[in-house]
Amino acid sequence: MTDLAQRLATIRGGVAPARHNARTIAVLTSNPGCARRAVLDCAGVDKQRLAAYIDHPARFGQSRFAITRGNAFEAQVKANGCAELLRLLRELLDLEIQEVAYDDLESVAGHPGNDVRYARARTLLTRAAAEPERAGTLFDHPLLRLDVAGQQAYLEPDLIAFQHAGRFHVVEIKSFAVIDGQADPGKVAAAAIQSAVYVLAMRKLLEDAGHDPEIVSHDVVLVCPRDFSNQPMAVLVDVRKQLAVLRRQLSRMTRIDALLAELPATLSFDLAADDTGVPTRSPQSLIDALHEVEARYSPECLATCELAYFCRHEARGCTAALGKTVREELGGIERVETALAIARDERAPAEDQQEAAELLRAAARLRAELLSGVAG
Repeated sequence: MTDLAQRLATIRGGVAPARHNARTIAVLTSNPGCARRAVLDCAGVDKQRLAAYIDHPARFGQSRFAITRGNAFEAQVKANGCAELLRLLRELLDLEIQEVAYDDLESVAGHPGNDVRYARARTLLTRAAAEPERAGTLFDHPLLRLDVAGQQAYLEPDLIAFQHAGRFHVVEIKSFAVIDGQADPGKVAAAAIQSAVYVLAMRKLLEDAGHDPEIVSHDVVLVCPRDFSNQPMAVLVDVRKQLAVLRRQLSRMTRIDALLAELPATLSFDLAADDTGVPTRSPQSLIDALHEVEARYSPECLATCELAYFCRHEARGCTAALGKTVREELGGIERVETALAIARDERAPAEDQQEAAELLRAAARLRAELLSGVAG
C-alpha cells in the first residue's frame, strides 16, 4: 500500500470504502473548490452514514420504489439477450444488424473484484476498437476507471457500451418517462452529466491503449419509458457540453495529496461500529474532524451532497450561505453582519472590500427608494 493509500485508509478508518459512481463524480466536479467533499470522497467515506450519525441527515435520494422500478425497467430492456434494446438501436442509429455478440462484465468467472473486472473490460473494449468487425457488440456493465483528484476511482456504471463498425455509444437506461416527447429537464440533465462521465472514462481507457478516443461518440443513447406505458423508447443526447465542463472541472481540482498536506496526520472519520452497530467514535469527535477540513458551501449543495445540511448549519451567518453569486459579488466580505453594517454606513470597508461596498450601498439606496415609494 502506498503512503497516499495508507493516509486515505486512515481517514476512512476501519470500514470498507464507499464506491464512486457517475453521480458522485458529477456532483464532486460541480463544486471543485470544496476541500471537504474532495477529501471525503477520495478516501471513500460514507457521507450519508456520517451525516446521519452527527444528526444532520441527507434529505434526498431515490426511494426504494424508484430503485425497484428502475431495476425492473432495465431488466425488461435487456431481456432475451437485449433483443428490445437492439431493436431500438437499429431504429435510432439506422443500422442493419441482425445479430449481436453480448458480453456480461458484471463479474468475471464468478470474481466481482474491481481489478479483475476492469482488466476484462479493458481487454474486450480495446479488442473491439482494434478489430471492430470481429469483436463483441454489446458490453454490459463494463467496469471503468477515472482519475478524480489524483486518485483512480472505479465506476460501476449502469450502462451498456454498444460497438458497431469501430464506433462506440454509451447506452444509459433510465426509468423516468418521456411524455408527449418531453421529459423532466432536471432528470435529463442529471442523466447527461452522468453519461458524460462514462464517455470520458471510456475515451480515457481507449486512449491509454493507443486508440483514438473520439471513436466513443459524444451522442449518448438514452432509453426511457414512453408516455404512461412501460414501452421503451430511445433518443440521442449530445453530451459535448457536459464533457467540456467535466474535463475543465476535474483538471482544476486540487490534487488530493496537496490537500492532505494541509491537514492533521491523525485526521479520521472512522465509522467502525461496536457489537451493537453503533460507531465507536462520538458524534462530537467527528464534527470536530469535519471542522478541520474547509468546506465551500452554497445552497445548491442541498440537492447534491449528503453533508449539505451540516455545512449549511456551519456556514450560518456567512455570505457564502446566500449562494455562489452573492459570494462572488461580495468578495472580501465573509459575514452577513459585516455586509449589512457597510451597507448602512455603520462600518468602514477594508481596502479589499471597496468594490463590494459600492454594490452594497447602491443596493441599500435602491431599497430605501422602493420602500419610500410604497409608503407614499
